[in-house]
Amino acid sequence: MTDTTSAPAASPSGKNDWASSEIRARVKKRNNSEARLKYIGLAAIGFAFAMLAVLIGSLVLTGRHAFTQTHVTLDVTFSEEFINPENLARSDYRGLMQASVAASLPGLAEDEQRKAVGVLSNAAQFTARDRIVAEPTLIGQTVKLNVPTSDAFDQLAKGLIDRETPEQFRRLKDDEIAIFDRMVADDRVTKPFNTALLNNADSRFPELAGLRGAIVGSFWALLTCFVLSFPIGIGAAIYLEEFAPKNKMSDFIEVNINNLAAVPSVVFGLLGLAVFVGAFGMGRSVPLVGGMVLALMTLPTIIIATRAALKAVPPSIREAALGVGASKQQVVFHHVLPLAMPGILTGTIIGLAQALGETAPLLLIGMNAFVTAAPSTPFDASTALPTQIFIWADSPERGFASRTSAAILVLLGFLVMMNAVAIYLRSRFERNW
Repeated sequence: MTDTTSAPAASPSGKNDWASSEIRARVKKRNNSEARLKYIGLAAIGFAFAMLAVLIGSLVLTGRHAFTQTHVTLDVTFSEEFINPENLARSDYRGLMQASVAASLPGLAEDEQRKAVGVLSNAAQFTARDRIVAEPTLIGQTVKLNVPTSDAFDQLAKGLIDRETPEQFRRLKDDEIAIFDRMVADDRVTKPFNTALLNNADSRFPELAGLRGAIVGSFWALLTCFVLSFPIGIGAAIYLEEFAPKNKMSDFIEVNINNLAAVPSVVFGLLGLAVFVGAFGMGRSVPLVGGMVLALMTLPTIIIATRAALKAVPPSIREAALGVGASKQQVVFHHVLPLAMPGILTGTIIGLAQALGETAPLLLIGMNAFVTAAPSTPFDASTALPTQIFIWADSPERGFASRTSAAILVLLGFLVMMNAVAIYLRSRFERNW
């Protein structure tokens, strides 16, 4: 017999001697086992938090550089030598920027002027164009323009390019660094918050790339997912839980719904590619198709969460409603469903949060296309946050490394907010029966 089933030692009087050394040893052994289990659990929790801290820390250390962008302030004279008042949009803005750099840094040779222009991003000329198009009265005047630098000089300003590296192994030559240092000495270089990260769409130049297109694309895809999956999922759950007869067919459907919740997301992507894109001829890289695929993936989660919320409503609610003459439909929609709605909303938000982070199904339907504008409707080509992260992670330019981590932090921020809303709804409206 084991220690737990054997009887304690008997005293001379015939009673169990709980103070004997054998009993004390058994109790000590049991207490030690419980203590070890407790410490193992605490160690597992501590290890999980440590790995989470390492993950978040590495993302912050890498992505913090993407939240600032190096800018250069130039004195730009909008002279008619470069600006055509009759066609402001097609004037010589490249020449204007070269002349502005030469005026801001006097004494540069012609070849040095060309290298100095290389400090500026390709967006510099478009910044000047947008300014003069918005204010044509600036023709003939000199204004200060704050324009972003190219990726290489942005990396230099952030200390990501080692000046001690031999020149042949650096992206920037010594004379280019000297020109940039002169701009720094003239107090023309600043590093403000990178608003372009959230306001711009994707670009092949890291200093211009942003998440606006991906954020808007994710919004349209999640909106489509919610509009389709929420009513269908709730309707299916209500029927299966409240109205469907308990037979082999309903058991078969329930088993398959539970199995669908565990199917890998890439399978839903293949289904969407074959049905929506292949059979129905719908466009690739479209948030509408992405939302429909995500709705298929989210439906089992919403159905399971809704059925669990309906089961949690006490039977006495149904019995009381039936007792006062309510029909079965009135019982469900007037009494049971409102009481189960907090749990339903919580499950729905968690399902949408899971859909927001899915990458594989969106890649299969082509939502990793290079799109330089945010979609205005669900029918416009777009990317999503997970696929934008995938695109940037696969880019060879070093500037995209920090932007990849920053995009991951933005995605995690949205996921945390959605889960916080779910927790609030559960704590705000949940009832204890």
